Amino acid sequence: MSGHLVTAFRGQERLASGPLREVARVAWQAIKDGASSAVLVFDDATGRVIDLEMRGDERAMLAHLDATTRGPATSAATDVDTPALDQAPRTRGRPKLGVVAREITLLPRHWEWLATQPGGASVALRKLVEAARRTHADDDRAKASRDIAYRFMNAMAGDLSQFEEVIRALYRGDEARFRELIAEWPRDIAVYSAQLAFPVS
Repeated sequence: MSGHLVTAFRGQERLASGPLREVARVAWQAIKDGASSAVLVFDDATGRVIDLEMRGDERAMLAHLDATTRGPATSAATDVDTPALDQAPRTRGRPKLGVVAREITLLPRHWEWLATQPGGASVALRKLVEAARRTHADDDRAKASRDIAYRFMNAMAGDLSQFEEVIRALYRGDEARFRELIAEWPRDIAVYSAQLAFPVS
C-alpha cells in the first residue's frame, strides 16, 4: 500500500499528494475540520475517486481503508476445493512455463508461412506478438494516460471552460493545445490534469 500514490482535492485546491494512507489521513482531518468544499481522493494510477469511510474516527477510517485495499485472502475452503496441480487434468500447453494453449484461426497461406519459420508456428507467433508489443508500447501508454486524465477531468472539470475542446485535444495527443486551453482552469486542477495526461517519462 505504501507505493499506492494518490492526490486529494478540497474543492479546486490540491490538498495533498503521496502514499494513500498518508493522504487519507490529511483528507480525513480536512473533513473533520469542517472543509467548506468537497474532499475527494484520486488514484494517480487510474484517475478514479477512491472511496474512503469518513464518518467515524481516524482509526476506523484507516481500518476501512486497509480492508478495502487488501488483496482477497485465500480461504481454507478454497484450499480444500482446489485440486493439487499433479491431480488436476492435464491440459495442452506448458503450464509450468506459463504457456496457455488456445485455438486461433488463420488462412492457409498464414499457416504455410508459419511452418517455414525456425521453431515452428508457436515460436514464430510469440516473436510476432512481442515485436508488436514493443512497437505499440508508447502508443498504449499514451492512450492509458489519456484515459486516466479523462476520468479525473470528468469528475473535477466537467463544468470548466472549453471542457469539450480540452478533451478533443487530449485524445488527439495535442499537448500544446491541451495546455493552452487548461491554462484558464484553476491552477491545481490544470497542473494535475497535465500530469496525468502527459506524464514525464
